[in-house]
Amino acid sequence: MREYYDLQLNELNNQIIEMGSLVEKSVAYSTKALVECEIEKLEKLPKYEKAVNKKEKEIEGLCVNLIMHNQPVAKDLRFISAALKMVTDIERIGDLAEDIAEIAKLVAAADYKVKADSFSKIANTAVKMVNLGIDAFVARDLELAQKVAEMDNIVDQLFIEVREKLVSGLKTGEFPSEPALDLFLAVKYYERIGDHAVNIAEWVAYSLTGKIENYDDFGIDD
Repeated sequence: MREYYDLQLNELNNQIIEMGSLVEKSVAYSTKALVECEIEKLEKLPKYEKAVNKKEKEIEGLCVNLIMHNQPVAKDLRFISAALKMVTDIERIGDLAEDIAEIAKLVAAADYKVKADSFSKIANTAVKMVNLGIDAFVARDLELAQKVAEMDNIVDQLFIEVREKLVSGLKTGEFPSEPALDLFLAVKYYERIGDHAVNIAEWVAYSLTGKIENYDDFGIDD
């Protein structure tokens, strides 16, 4: 019985990894479309969005079955509960990738070229935060979760830098108004992806400590 239960917990790990990989690809393709005008990359997004939604339901069903049939306690229960919360944040990251994709289409239609450096930095950092958050969950690693929180400061700073460049470009006429507003929304979406990654890290911490609080105060309770 315990062996089957452990197999189910391992399956939960794998499902979370797969769902995280899907949204990572979604964000990557949306960013390619936005920064490099590779609009053809967006053809794959509906397939990924559908797969993410399906994976969310599968994970929720697996978590409910684990709770109902095994009545887990202590760390196992926190682990499963955290997974249930995490999939909501992962799914919302996928939604934000869709929003970025729509902006990429608008920017491309306006025949505007995005300066890649700033957007690539904030996009890559946000995606890395998601990856680390999921890795922390799978490895039960509190230090990795803490790194995600630390990286959020980088995303916040990059958001401010890009916002200032857009405002300055609007004033000087470097940026046309409509693409500039669209790009501001895009960078805001990346900042929100970072926020969802922090949520994931906080649920990792909860699964290990039994509480959600400031990272400086986290300590693992047996």
